[in-house]
Amino acid sequence: MDFVTDLGLDDGLTAVVGAGGKKSTIYTVADELDRAVVTTTVRIPFFDEHVATVLETDRPRDALESVTDWPVGLVPGYEENRYLGYEPHVVDTITESQAPEAILVKADGARNRDFKAPGENEPRIPETADRVLGIASVAAVGKPLDEEWVHRPERVAALTGLEPGDPIGVEDMATVLSSPRGTEKGVPESATFLPVLNKVDDDTDLETAREIADRVLESGRATQVALTHLLGPGEPLLELRS
Repeated sequence: MDFVTDLGLDDGLTAVVGAGGKKSTIYTVADELDRAVVTTTVRIPFFDEHVATVLETDRPRDALESVTDWPVGLVPGYEENRYLGYEPHVVDTITESQAPEAILVKADGARNRDFKAPGENEPRIPETADRVLGIASVAAVGKPLDEEWVHRPERVAALTGLEPGDPIGVEDMATVLSSPRGTEKGVPESATFLPVLNKVDDDTDLETAREIADRVLESGRATQVALTHLLGPGEPLLELRS
């Protein structure tokens, strides 16, 4: 299977939310395309090594007209050790340019955890998004509901009924991924929502991911779920369940 083409990531605007592989997803896709834009609506660590150049600009659409080296990163500036994010409506203007093949947008934060539920003021998804990838890592299954593994564990608890320290189960991850107050939150009606279960590193993980995916397909708006190991050897896309 081909991660980029089979998931339709080779054109349009893709927003990426969730935890456990957002940045890896964006950089993997950007590396596969001839003319990709990497940008963000939230703070993001410096990613210069993953693109040919980073442009700091308040007018990202106009800046694209002079780009010759791809992929290109677009950001409005930086503060301390992170780039800042654009307002979602500014990212919407990038879609008016004919220069890029695809636009890849980090649309929430997770502080390098493996699982999360969105905060009050997120996600920050552009209205022109063609698709939204909702990432969760199967590495969090069986782990305690705490801040070591989960970003905003109290919000996961509110959706699942788990208590702090309880082990995260298959049903819990599926509940968050398929909830309008969970990973589906803020996804435009016109956009395709595609959950992505990442860090599927062995046969046990694969069975766990399949169980989660099947529950998500039963209860959420998604019609497909991708199973991936983005940082593992070989093709990142292991399976596309529908």
